[in-house]
Amino acid sequence: MNVGDASARSGLPAKTIRYYEEIGLIRPARAGNGYRDYSGDDIHRLAFLRRARNLGFSIGDCRQLMALYQDRSRASNDVRQIASAHVTAIEEKVRE
Repeated sequence: MNVGDASARSGLPAKTIRYYEEIGLIRPARAGNGYRDYSGDDIHRLAFLRRARNLGFSIGDCRQLMALYQDRSRASNDVRQIASAHVTAIEEKVRE
């Protein structure tokens, strides 16, 4: 599917999707004509990124979470550590 369809399905603006590709968070396939061709998995990743960013995770955190998601041999504790660090940072902001 094209970037417009990916935008509608993921809830992200096309400009954000292109930015995420530019910085390497996603890598859609390219059709024979050179256009981006987003798969169902790409839409799933984009929706995850939308939710993570809405929760305040940084681009760096999202990059780590995406890498862990793609690593099937990861330990769930690795993901838990990133989430716990984020919660700690939020709690600290609340205390301030």
